[in-house]
Amino acid sequence: MQIKEIIQAIETFAPPCYQESYDNSGVQVGTTEIACSGALLTLDITEKVILEAKEKGCNLVIAHHPLIFSGIKKISGRNAIERCIILAIQNNITLYAAHTNLDNMRKGVNDKIAEKLGLGERSVLSPMPGSLYKLYTYVPETHIEQVRQALFDAGAGAIGNYEHCSFNTPGTGTFKGNDQARPYIGQAGGTMESVAEIRLEVIVPEHLKGTILNVLKASHPYEEVAFELVALLNKNQDLGAGMIGSFEEALPVAEVLALISSRLKAPVIRHTALVKERIKTIALCGGSGSFLLNQAKAARADLFLTADYKYHQFFEAEDQLIIADIGHYESEQFTVEIFNEIINKKFPNFAVYLSQTKTNPINYYF
Repeated sequence: MQIKEIIQAIETFAPPCYQESYDNSGVQVGTTEIACSGALLTLDITEKVILEAKEKGCNLVIAHHPLIFSGIKKISGRNAIERCIILAIQNNITLYAAHTNLDNMRKGVNDKIAEKLGLGERSVLSPMPGSLYKLYTYVPETHIEQVRQALFDAGAGAIGNYEHCSFNTPGTGTFKGNDQARPYIGQAGGTMESVAEIRLEVIVPEHLKGTILNVLKASHPYEEVAFELVALLNKNQDLGAGMIGSFEEALPVAEVLALISSRLKAPVIRHTALVKERIKTIALCGGSGSFLLNQAKAARADLFLTADYKYHQFFEAEDQLIIADIGHYESEQFTVEIFNEIINKKFPNFAVYLSQTKTNPINYYF
């Protein structure tokens, strides 16, 4: 099995096109065109992590946080990033990261946190706009089921928890082929033809646009396939930042804080005033999530769980909810479990290791 096959499995789950503009997900160092001897999963890439991979016989390190965020002009070993690059190249180890594209998936980083806390009725807190398209195409009645099923098989027609969603409008299509045409119905250079057709409408996600259009053309009987692909303003409920969910019953706030500390392995929780005696609904965002506070308020969350809050930002709670900051590492440490699940589902007999190297740069004194 080659490294590119492992990466393809991850990117099928979390397509790179859904990463934020500032991000740098993808291959950081190395090649993907070689056999994979094993994969080491980690939150961060450090020199110790790369040495751990070498010790375990892994030539692939998969991380949540990219090693490289900005341009590098020299690689001389003057800082940790450059030393990691050199170490990886010296040991033929490929470094790969899936960052905000994994954050933005409905079953990604935030859903994993919500799962750990036992939250139900989960949904994306801030759905992503501009990632959906409507495909309209015109198919003769004799081939409508063939084309529709091909589009469904390629990933079209998914809306939330539902698949195979489409809409059909019967009508009559007309055309007249020139002398160079190879029409499915009628003759080249002949008279205008008319045929009973169905206008088929399906939703298309951004990352599957090219694939679905290729499938449409391959499954359609016409030489020239008439279609329109229209960008939608609808927000994609399967993509976006943050997550919101609820307990079956409201719990005392002290019990919820203890639950967060225990299940998320968070030794310290910085929080605002405990203005809620009982907690039922929690909004959350792994990593730096302060930008989602207004969405958490609008969703009437009792508590907003995230990380990297600055002093003055805590005032923005304005006693409408409780802000709970558990730390960046603590909020994203379970990302390796997502990688592990993806790889084991696709390649159950492949050697995967969860890194034992502690990469959290922050320590606590009690």
